[in-house]
Amino acid sequence: MHNTEIRYFMAVATTGSISAASQQLFVAISAISRHIQRLETRLGVTLFERSPRGMQLNDAGHILANHVRRSMADMELAVAELQGIKAVAQTTIRVVCTDGLAFNLLPNLMAKFRLLHPRVSFILTVGTGRQVPELVRNGECDLAIRFILSPESGVEVLASFPSPVLIFMKDDHPLAERDIQLADLNAWPVVLPDQSATIRQLFDLSCRMNNVFIDPVFTCNHFSTLYEFVCQTPGAISVSSHYSVMTRARQDGLIIKTINRDQLSQRSLQLQSEMGKPRSAMLDAFFVFLREELQQRDQQCRKEFDLQFR
Repeated sequence: MHNTEIRYFMAVATTGSISAASQQLFVAISAISRHIQRLETRLGVTLFERSPRGMQLNDAGHILANHVRRSMADMELAVAELQGIKAVAQTTIRVVCTDGLAFNLLPNLMAKFRLLHPRVSFILTVGTGRQVPELVRNGECDLAIRFILSPESGVEVLASFPSPVLIFMKDDHPLAERDIQLADLNAWPVVLPDQSATIRQLFDLSCRMNNVFIDPVFTCNHFSTLYEFVCQTPGAISVSSHYSVMTRARQDGLIIKTINRDQLSQRSLQLQSEMGKPRSAMLDAFFVFLREELQQRDQQCRKEFDLQFR
C-alpha cells in the first residue's frame, strides 16, 4: 500500500466525507476518490459505507484504521527511543477522561507533573462514558482515566480506586451534620448530570430500588456547570465522586457526604491503556505519579470529610 492511499484513507475516515478530506488536504475530490478506490481494489474489500450524508467506516475500515493508528504510535515511540533521553523528555502524553475529572483534578495533576518534567506536554480529550473506551481500544490515546461500573474488554487496567456516589452541598446546609438517606434529598433542590453519566445511572437505579423519586431542578452534561449551580443555589445538593470535587470543595465552602446505600458503591476510578501497547519511560513515570497522587489524595479527602467507604 502506498503512503498517499493511506493518508487519503485516514483523512476520509477522520472527517467522514471525501469533500471534507479534500478541504483538509487541499487535494482534488477526484484524486482522493481515485486513491480510495485503488486501495479497496488492492485489499479486495470495501472500507466505507457510502451514503448521501458521507462515508462511514465499515468493519474492514475500522480494522485498517486501528492498525494504521497503532503503527503510527509505534513509530513515534521508536523514533523517541532512537533519539534517546532528549526525545523522551519532549514526549507528548495523550490523555482521555470523562467530564468530572477534567473539572479540576486532572489539570491540577498535570501541572504538578510538569513541574517535575517541564518539557513534557499533554493533550487532554474529554469524552462521554461511551466514547472514552473506544478511544482507548482504537489507540487514540496513551492513557484513559475514567469511572466504570463493570469490567471492560480490550483495555489494560493499570490501577483501580473505589469511587462511590457521594453528595456535595454548602457546608452550612441543614443536612451537613447528619447521616443522610436517599429520601432526605427530596426536600431540597437536587442537581444531577444527564443520563449518559455512569454516576447518574447508578443514582437513578438506587432510587428505583429504594422507591425514592427525585425530580432534579437542574440537569446538565457538564460537571463544572453543575458545580457552579450548587455553589449559587441555596440548599442545593448534587452527586459526585470525591475525586471530582476534592481539590475545590473546602475553598468553595462545600462539604462531601456519603449516602447510606450499598448500591451506590459499585463504581471505581480506573487508569486504563490499550491492551498490549508499548509505553515510553516518561509515560510509565506519569502512570506511577498518577497512582501515588490519587492514593494520597484519596486518603486525605476521606480523613478531611470523614468519609467511610471501602
